[in-house]
Amino acid sequence: MISDTNPEAAAIQAEIFRRMTPEQRVRLACEMSEAMRDVALAGLRSRRPELNEDELARELMRLMYGFVPDAYKRKTS
Repeated sequence: MISDTNPEAAAIQAEIFRRMTPEQRVRLACEMSEAMRDVALAGLRSRRPELNEDELARELMRLMYGFVPDAYKRKTS
């Protein structure tokens, strides 16, 4: 696997992850996912200022998952 992380830093990071409890790892994963979503949404707002909040949410789903689930289309249309 290609990595831009220094091997020493990667080893330290791996040790930190090993010491985390399962709950801490899940919390970190959720926080990272939310941060990615926030960055993606900020980019959409910047590129597509004409979209309202529902349209932004649908476009974000399209970017993240490749499609918008039918249930979400009905809920927000």
